[in-house]
Amino acid sequence: MKKARMGIRRVQKGFTLIELMIVVAIIGILAAIAIPQYSDYTSRTKAAGAVAELASVKTGIAMCVQETGTLNGCDAGAANGYVPTPAVTKNVTVVTSIKNGVITVTTGATDTSGTNLLLVDTPTAPAAGAANMTWTTTGTVCNVNRGLKPGQGDCP
Repeated sequence: MKKARMGIRRVQKGFTLIELMIVVAIIGILAAIAIPQYSDYTSRTKAAGAVAELASVKTGIAMCVQETGTLNGCDAGAANGYVPTPAVTKNVTVVTSIKNGVITVTTGATDTSGTNLLLVDTPTAPAAGAANMTWTTTGTVCNVNRGLKPGQGDCP
Protein backbone atom coordinates (compact mmCIF):
# COMPACT_ATOMS: atom_id res chain seq x y z
CA MET A 1 0.00 0.00 0.00
CA LYS A 2 2.82 2.42 0.81
CA LYS A 3 4.43 1.81 -2.54
CA ALA A 4 1.22 2.69 -4.36
CA ARG A 5 1.04 6.05 -2.62
CA MET A 6 4.62 6.98 -3.47
CA GLY A 7 3.88 6.51 -7.14
CA ILE A 8 1.21 9.24 -7.11
CA ARG A 9 2.60 12.39 -8.67
CA ARG A 10 2.15 15.62 -6.74
CA VAL A 11 0.38 18.49 -8.48
CA GLN A 12 2.51 21.60 -8.98
CA LYS A 13 1.40 24.59 -6.88
CA GLY A 14 2.27 28.24 -7.60
CA PHE A 15 4.25 29.82 -10.42
CA THR A 16 7.77 29.21 -11.58
CA LEU A 17 10.38 31.93 -11.37
CA ILE A 18 10.45 32.43 -15.14
CA GLU A 19 6.68 32.97 -15.24
CA LEU A 20 6.91 35.63 -12.55
CA MET A 21 9.81 37.36 -14.33
CA ILE A 22 7.78 37.49 -17.57
CA VAL A 23 4.85 39.13 -15.77
CA VAL A 24 7.15 41.71 -14.14
CA ALA A 25 8.71 42.50 -17.54
CA ILE A 26 5.30 43.01 -19.15
CA ILE A 27 4.20 45.33 -16.34
CA GLY A 28 7.45 47.30 -16.71
CA ILE A 29 6.92 47.76 -20.46
CA LEU A 30 3.32 48.92 -19.95
CA ALA A 31 4.41 51.38 -17.25
CA ALA A 32 7.16 52.78 -19.47
CA ILE A 33 4.53 53.62 -22.08
CA ALA A 34 1.71 54.72 -19.77
CA ILE A 35 3.51 57.12 -17.42
CA PRO A 36 4.67 59.62 -20.10
CA GLN A 37 1.24 59.51 -21.73
CA TYR A 38 -0.41 60.22 -18.38
CA SER A 39 1.93 63.18 -17.79
CA ASP A 40 1.02 64.63 -21.20
CA TYR A 41 -2.67 64.16 -20.43
CA THR A 42 -2.52 65.91 -17.06
CA SER A 43 -0.51 68.78 -18.56
CA ARG A 44 -3.10 69.29 -21.34
CA THR A 45 -5.85 69.19 -18.72
CA LYS A 46 -4.19 71.99 -16.72
CA ALA A 47 -3.79 74.09 -19.88
CA ALA A 48 -7.49 73.68 -20.70
CA GLY A 49 -8.38 74.45 -17.09
CA ALA A 50 -6.40 77.70 -17.24
CA VAL A 51 -8.35 78.79 -20.32
CA ALA A 52 -11.63 78.01 -18.56
CA GLU A 53 -10.61 79.90 -15.42
CA LEU A 54 -9.84 83.01 -17.48
CA ALA A 55 -13.37 83.17 -18.95
CA SER A 56 -14.58 85.64 -16.32
CA VAL A 57 -11.61 87.90 -17.01
CA LYS A 58 -12.40 87.84 -20.74
CA THR A 59 -16.01 88.74 -19.98
CA GLY A 60 -14.86 91.68 -17.85
CA ILE A 61 -12.58 92.91 -20.61
CA ALA A 62 -15.42 92.65 -23.14
CA MET A 63 -17.67 94.70 -20.81
CA CYS A 64 -14.91 97.27 -20.37
CA VAL A 65 -14.52 97.64 -24.15
CA GLN A 66 -18.29 97.87 -24.58
CA GLU A 67 -18.57 100.66 -22.01
CA THR A 68 -15.40 102.62 -22.78
CA GLY A 69 -15.04 101.92 -26.49
CA THR A 70 -11.32 101.07 -26.18
CA LEU A 71 -9.02 98.41 -24.80
CA ASN A 72 -6.87 101.07 -23.12
CA GLY A 73 -7.44 101.01 -19.39
CA CYS A 74 -9.07 97.57 -19.36
CA ASP A 75 -6.68 96.35 -16.69
CA ALA A 76 -7.11 94.05 -13.70
CA GLY A 77 -7.80 96.09 -10.62
CA ALA A 78 -8.47 99.28 -12.59
CA ALA A 79 -10.76 101.90 -11.07
CA ASN A 80 -13.50 101.09 -13.59
CA GLY A 81 -13.94 97.71 -11.84
CA TYR A 82 -14.74 95.66 -14.92
CA VAL A 83 -11.79 93.28 -15.01
CA PRO A 84 -11.41 90.87 -12.07
CA THR A 85 -8.03 89.55 -11.02
CA PRO A 86 -8.10 85.76 -11.36
CA ALA A 87 -7.22 83.60 -8.38
CA VAL A 88 -4.01 81.60 -8.36
CA THR A 89 -4.87 77.90 -8.68
CA LYS A 90 -3.21 74.70 -9.85
CA ASN A 91 -4.16 75.69 -13.43
CA VAL A 92 -3.19 79.38 -13.28
CA THR A 93 -0.05 79.46 -11.15
CA VAL A 94 1.05 83.09 -11.74
CA VAL A 95 -0.91 86.08 -13.01
CA THR A 96 1.81 88.07 -14.74
CA SER A 97 -0.33 90.94 -16.04
CA ILE A 98 -3.68 92.01 -17.39
CA LYS A 99 -2.97 95.25 -19.19
CA ASN A 100 -5.06 96.92 -21.91
CA GLY A 101 -7.02 93.70 -22.30
CA VAL A 102 -4.01 91.45 -22.84
CA ILE A 103 -3.97 88.60 -20.32
CA THR A 104 -0.58 87.04 -19.50
CA VAL A 105 -0.47 84.13 -17.05
CA THR A 106 1.69 81.14 -16.26
CA THR A 107 -0.24 77.88 -16.33
CA GLY A 108 0.12 74.66 -14.36
CA ALA A 109 0.79 72.86 -17.64
CA THR A 110 4.45 71.98 -18.16
CA ASP A 111 6.70 71.04 -21.05
CA THR A 112 8.79 67.88 -20.99
CA SER A 113 11.53 69.61 -18.98
CA GLY A 114 9.07 70.68 -16.27
CA THR A 115 8.93 74.37 -17.21
CA ASN A 116 5.47 75.90 -16.83
CA LEU A 117 3.79 77.01 -20.05
CA LEU A 118 2.96 80.69 -20.65
CA LEU A 119 -0.50 81.76 -21.89
CA VAL A 120 -1.00 85.14 -23.57
CA ASP A 121 -4.59 86.01 -24.57
CA THR A 122 -4.85 89.01 -26.88
CA PRO A 123 -8.25 90.52 -27.67
CA THR A 124 -9.29 92.18 -30.88
CA ALA A 125 -11.96 94.79 -30.34
CA PRO A 126 -15.11 94.16 -32.35
CA ALA A 127 -15.60 96.13 -35.52
CA ALA A 128 -18.39 98.68 -35.64
CA GLY A 129 -21.70 96.85 -35.49
CA ALA A 130 -20.06 93.52 -34.59
CA ALA A 131 -21.24 91.74 -31.48
CA ASN A 132 -18.34 89.53 -30.50
CA MET A 133 -14.78 90.22 -29.43
CA THR A 134 -12.24 87.78 -30.83
CA TRP A 135 -9.32 86.36 -28.87
CA THR A 136 -5.99 84.92 -29.95
CA THR A 137 -4.00 82.72 -27.58
CA THR A 138 -0.25 82.64 -28.00
CA GLY A 139 2.70 81.64 -25.88
CA THR A 140 4.17 78.28 -25.05
CA VAL A 141 0.75 76.95 -23.97
CA CYS A 142 -0.01 76.36 -27.66
CA ASN A 143 2.10 73.20 -27.49
CA VAL A 144 0.64 70.26 -29.42
CA ASN A 145 1.98 67.57 -27.07
CA ARG A 146 1.65 69.08 -23.59
CA GLY A 147 -0.62 72.09 -24.00
CA LEU A 148 -3.40 73.22 -26.28
CA LYS A 149 -3.69 71.96 -29.84
CA PRO A 150 -4.44 74.31 -32.77
CA GLY A 151 -8.06 75.39 -32.55
CA GLN A 152 -8.30 74.78 -28.80
CA GLY A 153 -8.46 77.74 -26.45
CA ASP A 154 -8.09 80.19 -29.37
CA CYS A 155 -4.64 78.85 -30.33
CA PRO A 156 -3.92 79.47 -34.01
